[in-house]
Amino acid sequence: MSFKGNKVWVEINADGNLKAENGMVRVKYNLQQDYEYKAKIENLFPEDQAVPAGKKTTSKTAKKVSTTQKDIAEKLPDHCIKIYTDGASSGNPGPAGIGVVLIYGDKKKEISSFIGSATNNIAELAAIKAGLEKLKRFDLPVRIFSDSSYAVGLLTKGWKAKANQELVFEIRSLMKNFSDLAFIKVKGHSGIKENEVADFLATSAIKKGLK
Repeated sequence: MSFKGNKVWVEINADGNLKAENGMVRVKYNLQQDYEYKAKIENLFPEDQAVPAGKKTTSKTAKKVSTTQKDIAEKLPDHCIKIYTDGASSGNPGPAGIGVVLIYGDKKKEISSFIGSATNNIAELAAIKAGLEKLKRFDLPVRIFSDSSYAVGLLTKGWKAKANQELVFEIRSLMKNFSDLAFIKVKGHSGIKENEVADFLATSAIKKGLK
């Protein structure tokens, strides 16, 4: 089916109808994932309403999603490594988790990690650090996608870190290894699939950490 303009797999009953619990249906962007989202029935639509990359539709929401994805794709250099990051905390500070999606060509790696008690800002920074630490190629262009104005501003505008100084220093040191690295600030929950997945990975890490 289609969810937020993206094609998803949904759980159904033996009779072929949506399997819902309290009005929510389990969905996956990819059947190989070991986790799933829960979507409201009213937010699920027929598969043909999913928005193909780069195409516009008459739906205001879908058009916004498509345009955002198209604009991002057109600005990316060739052979680019894409890192989508998100951090979450239940309370500020509180139990926190990070989510990272790394993509290079047809290869993809996901990180979901519980980091203990931390602020949301620390979780956002920790997700970026975790993504950079996984890279083994420093000669390829790298683009980091984050919805954190704090993290992006701190790491791109030369702001002086008033808190989390050690973590910021470690990230800035990692950044110096790359010949072409840039951050792309995106709007959270705007329908960019990989950012939605990073968010889910971060919140899932909190749940797993509290078990």
